[in-house]
Amino acid sequence: MSIAPSPTQLLHLHRLRLPNGLRVLLAPDPSTPVVTVSVHVDVGFRSEPEGRTGFAHLFEHLMFQGSESLEKLAHFRHVQGSGGVFNGSTHQDYTDYFEVLPAAALERALFLEADRLRAPTLTEENLRNQVDVVKEEIRLNVLSRPYGGFPWILLPPVLYDTFPNAHNGYGDFSELERATLDDAAVFFDSFYAPGNTVLTVVGDIDIDETSRLVDKHFGDILARPTPPRPSFAEPWRGAQRQQTVPDAHAPMPALALGYRLPDPAVDLEGYLAHTLLGSVLADGEAARLQRRLVYGESIVTDLSAGAGLSGSPLNARDPDTFIITAVHPASVEPERVMRVVDEELDRLVQKGPDSGELSRISARWASSIYHEHDRVMSRTLALGSRELLYGRAELAAALPDKLAAIGPAQVAKAAAGLRAQGRAVLVVEPTGATNGGEQR
Repeated sequence: MSIAPSPTQLLHLHRLRLPNGLRVLLAPDPSTPVVTVSVHVDVGFRSEPEGRTGFAHLFEHLMFQGSESLEKLAHFRHVQGSGGVFNGSTHQDYTDYFEVLPAAALERALFLEADRLRAPTLTEENLRNQVDVVKEEIRLNVLSRPYGGFPWILLPPVLYDTFPNAHNGYGDFSELERATLDDAAVFFDSFYAPGNTVLTVVGDIDIDETSRLVDKHFGDILARPTPPRPSFAEPWRGAQRQQTVPDAHAPMPALALGYRLPDPAVDLEGYLAHTLLGSVLADGEAARLQRRLVYGESIVTDLSAGAGLSGSPLNARDPDTFIITAVHPASVEPERVMRVVDEELDRLVQKGPDSGELSRISARWASSIYHEHDRVMSRTLALGSRELLYGRAELAAALPDKLAAIGPAQVAKAAAGLRAQGRAVLVVEPTGATNGGEQR
């Protein structure tokens, strides 16, 4: 039986910085026979240039198309031939790459990641091929799917005004098609510098030997200027904004409410109070909105609430978004759902959650986090992303205790903060022949 590592184990971290600026995070765990290597680059879709929406995600694809010493698909063969797995993903503020291999294959993993960080293969053929791959991904995940892009693509332009915060990070077809090799080269030189990157190694490793191997494979990557990190801050909304978008594939209408979150780098407790607030509202059959909207008044068929545009907390810098979503029959007006949401928020403002309610939710969060971190891959990605975003990988381990320390008054304050600000309201309206079984 596998036992999740304790916070003490997770906090057994070793930090290095190579002369070229690469930050290195090592976390030994002799209880696992594998090793995970991740590379977190400080660039996400909020940093991509205007007129090139989706470029950060497109470039992630290009990083799998060969490198200085390896032809196309060789990276795949080396990982899979060692019994490993690999992947990458693009987020608001970072792009990550990772692989999980048997511990004996540590040097192979380090070589593979260093080789493409040093010099990925950027060719016209690879670029055009990956533009087509990304376009197909958008067709599959957004354009041809019910509620595609709901709410992470569709809600930000209602809540935010600036291009970095409001644009579609998946990308516009015409802008993806206009991408050039010069664009890719400039993007790589600008953002994929060693000083803009965090390397994380977790698993059955020896610190001294791993440090030597890291220096061997990454130490000769030339240092380049690290781009200044811009602030994406913008004023908070003072009034409600609403937008309706059509969806030909959606069987029923949907509603998303978006609110601004406190900056976790400045007010971590306030941010975490919103995380618990989302669970008080929608996590489980006993949650307040679940009881009223789903089981009580039966006017909603699917419901969620939580901190983070990406669906998980502490996965982006400021500004980030608290989101409530609901799918409901066509006979139910969105205003009716919003009225219940406001009533439940007001109740929480007045009385807060009771201590038993909050302790159950905190325990559920702790269980979920420990279960997630039992997987060395998830643990590595959490450590690397927190180190990159906040310089505090320890947050990955400390999160259960910090959530448990949040009291009813702090959750009530979070609810009051939502009620005091102007929210974004996104309404998805089905445009097909039927809507929840009713003729349109």
